[in-house]
Amino acid sequence: MRIGKTQHHAIELRRHSTDAEQRLWQRLKLRQLLGYKFRRQAPIGPYVADFACLEKRLIVELDGGQHADSARDTRRPAYLEAQGFRVHRFWNDQIFKETNAVLEVIAASLRPHPDLPPQAGEGDQQGVAAPSPPPPAGEG
Repeated sequence: MRIGKTQHHAIELRRHSTDAEQRLWQRLKLRQLLGYKFRRQAPIGPYVADFACLEKRLIVELDGGQHADSARDTRRPAYLEAQGFRVHRFWNDQIFKETNAVLEVIAASLRPHPDLPPQAGEGDQQGVAAPSPPPPAGEG
């Protein structure tokens, strides 16, 4: 089986994860965050997202010093957002110093917005029962 350039790059990135990526992955893998599946080093178009929840169209990017002034890093979010993804970016040191706060930002993006009606099946998945139908109209 032949793999593309982007997929090969993703495989290499998985093999050489940063300490920050490893730490966040320990909290995202195996559906630990609200039951959502995240992929690590996920190829999306010409880019590789650090973490992606495809179901919720959410991407989490971790940045170290190498990303400070990269032109490619300004084009990537624009491309991903044009594909319908929301992109959260965090500095590597935030992962170590503010892990729970980072996870809460990610979790808030996974939860349905309180002002929007739930999409098909969301009420049951979130532990909220769907409202029961009105009783049939009676005679008299």
